[in-house]
Amino acid sequence: MDHEEVRITLRLPADLHAWLVSEAKRARRSLNSEILHRLEGGGGPVPADEQSP
Repeated sequence: MDHEEVRITLRLPADLHAWLVSEAKRARRSLNSEILHRLEGGGGPVPADEQSP
């Protein structure tokens, strides 16, 4: 299956960025791969906060 890729610019709070970088290093993944892994459901459920729509 062929997947088209799209580049985006993403602004994150500095603490979230640092945490993702740390998690990516721990899992021996790139930051991009870590974000994709979590978005595809590999990071487990994330509870909604009061600001979530």
